[in-house]
Amino acid sequence: GPHMLEAEHPLQYNYTFWYSRRTPGRPTSSQSYEQNIKQIGTFASVEQFWRFYSHMVRPGDLTGHSDFHLFKEGIKPMWEDDANKNGGKWIIRLRKGLASRCWENLILAMLGEQFMVGEEICGAVVSVRFQEDIISIWNKTASDQATTARIRDTLRRVLNLPPNTIMEYKTHTDSIKMPGRLGPQRLLF
Repeated sequence: GPHMLEAEHPLQYNYTFWYSRRTPGRPTSSQSYEQNIKQIGTFASVEQFWRFYSHMVRPGDLTGHSDFHLFKEGIKPMWEDDANKNGGKWIIRLRKGLASRCWENLILAMLGEQFMVGEEICGAVVSVRFQEDIISIWNKTASDQATTARIRDTLRRVLNLPPNTIMEYKTHTDSIKMPGRLGPQRLLF
């Protein structure tokens, strides 16, 4: 992992930023998905996070079908990863204009361990689409309802969402079974 300077503030976990974009309308196999996803870098401290983040495009300024992923080091942002395969994600669909603020609030809450669910959090994703933006947070154990409820309540608080915002929990096995995809099935909105 990345080496910290003595004065830096260590995070509880190291994290890796990833970026992906794809051509809409083309079915995505696991293989092509993995080729499309690029590591931006890994950080271990608050200061290293800000160094990456301050140079990154804000989600609201991304074009086309683009995603940022922020996952604990060693967990790939793919549902096949061992840490993810029995898990799921909370999905929040946002109207245009909210993604940058919500993404920042979400990842700062995640890095600051505000979800209070032990090792359950795997990572977070912001997906920029033409009509809307989508943010999600992934956890390890989809069947643990106390954990998923606590994550939901924390999301509501830290994102300060409009009252009519729809939040949906989806297990990764449901995503895999979605019809209408070729090859290994994947939910990519």
